[in-house]
Amino acid sequence: MKKVLIALDYDPTAQKVAEVGFLLAKSMGAEVLLVHIITDPVFYTSTEYSPIMGLSGYMKTGQLQLDSLDGLKKAAHYFLNNTKLHLGDTTIQSVIKEGDIAESILITAKDFNADIIVTGTHSRRWLESIIMGSVTEKVLHHSQIPLFIIPTKNHHYELAKE
Repeated sequence: MKKVLIALDYDPTAQKVAEVGFLLAKSMGAEVLLVHIITDPVFYTSTEYSPIMGLSGYMKTGQLQLDSLDGLKKAAHYFLNNTKLHLGDTTIQSVIKEGDIAESILITAKDFNADIIVTGTHSRRWLESIIMGSVTEKVLHHSQIPLFIIPTKNHHYELAKE
């Protein structure tokens, strides 16, 4: 395997996905492409966690304008660049796409000639999954490329259950 696509979303668990995906790629001597898909702006206004994505330890989003597409793109570039620094490899490629998340991941993987797609699954409640659908499930069912799925339980959900 020569190319690994790592799909990162707005969830704080993106850090785990980035780290595990990077270790997989590094163990194979593969190129890495980080991808973030900008989609429904509602995802970026949640007060449940950082309005952008994981790695909140060094995300200072207060200076970023999140109320426009241009602002969201700048914030996503900032996040992906900091992810490269966090992983310790500035040669990692990154791309930001817009649109349906699953479809955009599949198209990007094909364009990149990825050998494997690394993504996370949030283990949300079954009803929420039925209503909103699961990005990982959609990618799995439509991909010709193997997936490496990293389970990332939503910490906030687990605390609410207790």
